[in-house]
Amino acid sequence: MGIIIKTPEQIAGIRKSSQLAGHALEMIKGFIKEGVSTETLDNIIEEYIRDHGAIPATKGYNGYPKSSCISLNEVVCHGIPSPDIILKPGDIFNIDVTTILDGYYGDTSKMYWLGEITPKAKQLIDDTYHCMNLGIQQVKPGSYFGNIGFAISRYAQAKGHSVVYEFCGHGVGIDFHEEPQVEHTGRRNTGPMMKPGMIFTIEPMINEGKSRTKVDKHDGWTARTIDGKLSAQYEHTILVTETGFEALTDVTGEYSE
Repeated sequence: MGIIIKTPEQIAGIRKSSQLAGHALEMIKGFIKEGVSTETLDNIIEEYIRDHGAIPATKGYNGYPKSSCISLNEVVCHGIPSPDIILKPGDIFNIDVTTILDGYYGDTSKMYWLGEITPKAKQLIDDTYHCMNLGIQQVKPGSYFGNIGFAISRYAQAKGHSVVYEFCGHGVGIDFHEEPQVEHTGRRNTGPMMKPGMIFTIEPMINEGKSRTKVDKHDGWTARTIDGKLSAQYEHTILVTETGFEALTDVTGEYSE
């Protein structure tokens, strides 16, 4: 199955779900404190999603047990919330939420941190956010998906970081994972061409050290940097419009034209 061009009705539904996911990430800020477990944050996120008439897409997805992914420090992605993982000053972490509202999916993640963090950690977070923005700026009709990865990897490497290639963005909206795969490393003007109505995630994972990851054997999900160095990630669900893009999961107004 190729890349789905969404109908106006589908776009409206995906936008609604995406906005809910974005608001969940804003809401959870108020609960991030020293001594709180990642499971507690996950429970709050699940309650918020269900209170708004939606369900968390990750819960039960291929056996995944929780309503969000919370990935601390050297965890690149798919960190499973746990009562044993307690937030402490100096931690940096990504929270990734996907909602299903009226059958439509919205997928977003962002970085948080607690107390004073090292200058290197702050730089990694800032550079990762900029990488996502550079990728988003490539989105318009007639552009190629390879341009997203090209822009991201060129900037990340210039800053001395590496780009995770084992995980990537993806089409989303009617299903959790659709075509195409959105690589965060790429060559300019390669891959499929973007057309209005396409919806996909841009979610670069940028590492302080080496690009490779290893998945914890005991849970089959938690992906860590191979060298134990820090990782950061940001993610938005993006719609290709007639003239450019719309960041469907943006609830702060940062991307409004």
